[in-house]
Amino acid sequence: MAFPTSVNDQITDSVTQANVKVLGDSPALSMGNLFQATSQALGNAAHNATTSQQQTSVTAQAATTMGVATLYSIDTAATGKATSAILSSKVQGLG
Repeated sequence: MAFPTSVNDQITDSVTQANVKVLGDSPALSMGNLFQATSQALGNAAHNATTSQQQTSVTAQAATTMGVATLYSIDTAATGKATSAILSSKVQGLG
């Protein structure tokens, strides 16, 4: 059989106040965690966008360089002669 014991009112009040403080701090801590996670996600998104732009620029520069190199490597005299032959044969075929 349990014997009833008296507890000092100051003890019960202090325990109650401690529990209320924990409950009162919870929303603020939750919002703080949310803001921190959101900030981290936005920072990562900005970093990824910057990296993507840099990589796109490098790819475009490489494609341009290869295009110019290809144009410079074509023998223009042979191309002109072949184009002339193609065009003259088409004209002759029509007439």
